[in-house]
Formats: sequence, structure tokens, C-alpha cells
Amino acid sequence: MAADTPLDSDSLSGAPREAASSVLALYSSADTVAMQAALQQAHMAWAAGEVPVGAVVVDETGKLIGSGFNRTITDHDPTCHAEIVALRQAAGTAGNYRLPMASVFVTLEPCVMCLGAMLHARIGRVVYGASDPKTGACGSVLSLHTNTKLNHHTMVSGGLLADECGDLLRQFFRERRAKAKRPL
Repeated sequence: MAADTPLDSDSLSGAPREAASSVLALYSSADTVAMQAALQQAHMAWAAGEVPVGAVVVDETGKLIGSGFNRTITDHDPTCHAEIVALRQAAGTAGNYRLPMASVFVTLEPCVMCLGAMLHARIGRVVYGASDPKTGACGSVLSLHTNTKLNHHTMVSGGLLADECGDLLRQFFRERRAKAKRPL
């Protein structure tokens, strides 16, 4: 999906799943559409042989201004997480590295590097799908966004389409482990 594209249900393949949990009650339909767009990015990562994490950045009107998926292997760059790729595109679209009214939707809880970049960009809101018990910096391992010593803070919430986001990652790693066990 290109930057500067309005997000709507018609621009996504497939309709959003029915709300199966009360978590969805915390989010608007526009939030769900944005996370569906992030999931599309995650599928692109998988197709490229990357860990399937996707992210999108929307401005205050809900217009998509950046999107990305993990590219660390493809680009030989440890900083090419989905969030960083999407932030770079959004900053280019906006013509400014500060994005104070923007929201980031990402399929996996951001790590310290990614949340730090979002704080530097002055992102207004971060919404993630699945929690990351190994490197999550939004409450699972650390709560970087609540550190009062930092000069900027952002609203963070998680769990939007968590099952879909988590299932995609579990399927990817299950397939990867099965391939590793096959004899040559």
C-alpha cells in the first residue's frame, strides 16, 4: 500500500474479522482497518523471507503516510524493523521528522529501538497487536513510554487483532522450524 493513501475497508483485501473480544471495543473501526493494513505489510515480510511484522503510520485525518515491513535480512540492516521503515516513509511524506499527530499501528509490540524512534518522532499514539514477551518495550519487558525521565511520552495500547497478529508469527516460526528439521 502506498503512502498518502486513505485507509478504508475497500483498500484492504478481505473484511475485518468480527469482534470476538472486548479488546476491540477499545478501538474504532478506523483503528481496525489500520491494523489490517499493518497485517498486509506483515504478509509481505513473510513473502520476502523476513519475520512477519508490519507497520503503518496514519496522520490525524486517518490518511496512510507510511508503511513498512521487516527488512533486516533483505537490507542487511539491523535497524530495518517494520516500524522504522514506516517512520522513515512517513517523515518523508510529511517533510518533517516530527509526527506529533500521527499514530503507528504495528502487528508486534515495539522493541526499545523502535519505541525510542517513535518517541523521537513525537508520535502521538502507538497501537500494537501481539505482545512480545522477549523484547517488548511497551509493557511486556520494559515500559519505556512511561519513563518520567524522558522528555516526550506517547499513548500506547495493545491487543488490537492480537490473535491474528500472533497467529501469523506462530505460523511463520512453526514453518521455519519444520524446514530446519527436514533432512537434506
